[in-house]
Amino acid sequence: MTAAPRARDALSVDDAFAADVRAGLTAAGQKRLAPKYLYDALGSALFDAITQLPEYGLWRAERRLLERHAAEMATRAAATHVIELGSGSASKTTLLLTAAAARGRSVDYCAIDISAAALASTRLALAGIAGVHVRTLEGLFDAGIDGALAARRGPVLVLLLGSSLGNFDATASRALLARVRASLRPGDHLLLGNDLRKAEPVMLAAYDDPLGVTAAFNLNVLARSNRELGTDFTLRTFRHRARYNRDTHNVEMHVESLVDQVVHGPGWEATLRAGETIHTENSHKYAEDEIDALLDASGFRVAARWVDAAWPFASTLCAVKPA
Repeated sequence: MTAAPRARDALSVDDAFAADVRAGLTAAGQKRLAPKYLYDALGSALFDAITQLPEYGLWRAERRLLERHAAEMATRAAATHVIELGSGSASKTTLLLTAAAARGRSVDYCAIDISAAALASTRLALAGIAGVHVRTLEGLFDAGIDGALAARRGPVLVLLLGSSLGNFDATASRALLARVRASLRPGDHLLLGNDLRKAEPVMLAAYDDPLGVTAAFNLNVLARSNRELGTDFTLRTFRHRARYNRDTHNVEMHVESLVDQVVHGPGWEATLRAGETIHTENSHKYAEDEIDALLDASGFRVAARWVDAAWPFASTLCAVKPA
């Protein structure tokens, strides 16, 4: 198994990070940092730890669905080429790829992720699966998907697992799914994971665990900015905040300034008042009919769906609708 050379956007990931931090902290209104920047090497390791916390039930729910139904998923998709958007450590992906390879045909697998550390974990997790040929592309989804499809030799299955779609707002979610659909052909499929709505305290606990692992994960984006960009965030003057927005059905993650302060970066400064927050991530919680409408508007139809009973989570196999 060998990794392909890294594929970056025209604006490198590093340059984009610097530009986005500056724009997100100096713009009027709500200050923001994009959730993709949570996943440097340390952030990826902290997220892997989060998935093992008892409060974070969605990771185990999706794994249970894959353990029970991977063979059916692989048979229905009949793919010889699998592309994963945001592979992380790929610990669940092994179940699906093993089932796909067990059908007797070799499978080409391409992981696309912004985190080099996550891709290294992917290569390690998938080492030695007979009949699976692995390559990785470091970069953003839009930049990587066409490169991943260039070597297609049969039906394609795109994986967007772990409720990653929920990190995007409604407009960006539709745009991403439409972008994926535009790259696919009739006969191809998308396997989409979505965390479903449940009791508010249960949803909030998944993003504010008592051990503070999620807090460390969230605050690490400030530490990363200090390390990589030379900003001067003082981490002890910030705290992690998670809250549920009942209007949007998003669990929102923020870092809150505990004092009035000024943060400096290369050529810029940002003033934060005590109690002011930097919004770092949304995790949207779906209703099943909402998923159906989103897929239909993006050029997909529901081919099959599996829902975990213990922790409501949906894995939906989506077929490409003819143009």
